[in-house]
Amino acid sequence: MRHRVVRILTGLAVPLLAAGVITAGSPGLGHYKIKNGDTLTLIASRYGTTVKTLVALNNLPGNGNAIYAGEVLALPAKPAPARRPSQPKAGQIVYVVKPGDTISKIAKRYGVSQKYLLSVNGLKRTSPIYAGRPLRVPVPIPKPKPKPVVKKKNNTFAGRTYADHVVAQADRNRAILAQRKLPTRAQMRSLITSVARKYGVDPELALAVSWQESGWKQRVVSPANAIGAMQVIPSTGRFASSIVGRNLDLLRPLDNVTAGVVLLDRLTAAAKLDIAVAGYYQGLGGVRRNGMYPDTKLYVKNVLRIKAQLEKGWSPR
Repeated sequence: MRHRVVRILTGLAVPLLAAGVITAGSPGLGHYKIKNGDTLTLIASRYGTTVKTLVALNNLPGNGNAIYAGEVLALPAKPAPARRPSQPKAGQIVYVVKPGDTISKIAKRYGVSQKYLLSVNGLKRTSPIYAGRPLRVPVPIPKPKPKPVVKKKNNTFAGRTYADHVVAQADRNRAILAQRKLPTRAQMRSLITSVARKYGVDPELALAVSWQESGWKQRVVSPANAIGAMQVIPSTGRFASSIVGRNLDLLRPLDNVTAGVVLLDRLTAAAKLDIAVAGYYQGLGGVRRNGMYPDTKLYVKNVLRIKAQLEKGWSPR
């Protein structure tokens, strides 16, 4: 089959696999089948969500840099609008008529019409009023002061919530990387290929995992404090350090790639390919105890598809 090409939101050209159609949503989530010419930006705009939400919800490769016609995307369900109880526009006070008062004066004092004041009290224009008589006077209800908006820390990623101290460390690492001059995507690709060959790991596998995790970008840090091009968490970095015999600084591109590749080397030696890829995402022990979670299955599918495309010569620009 001849592959067609669609240009997506980052400007990368990727192969399309099939034409798509819109499908009905299921309870809690909607679903959309990608069509020719679709981009995440267009889909997010059409369904009232964001690209970031679609990437996280669907575990998309390269932070959403590669989508294919025929794929079915999960869409966040739109919350039903909250029903607010209606409130009267005005309240009432009881005013005791004083000597010299008239309906006109009382109405003017409280900013209401004479007709309204008479109606509320069951009076006519000819009805007498006298000092000491109580009158109900409509007055505006003061609007409640809006509650201050407390900005919550973004502790959730891909459906999981992380502790404040983990997210705070991730924020610090992201700030550090933002100030550094880092390799380009093409340079990161060359670095990943070189390190993979050094440790006997299939370069296309390492590249596919890195593309799925970060799009070959060293600046990426998730709320879980997964760092850099290979999205390595600190505990995995310490494990890889013990293997290579030196401390690996995950903020440095070479050390980050080394940590990820060393982990892939151990995983592929311990399990068949799909289980090894699942172990990179979920942890090999977790996969063996619980099987693959739904998001893990999607992750494995994405990585193996990217690997196959790389083997056919796909080269994002």
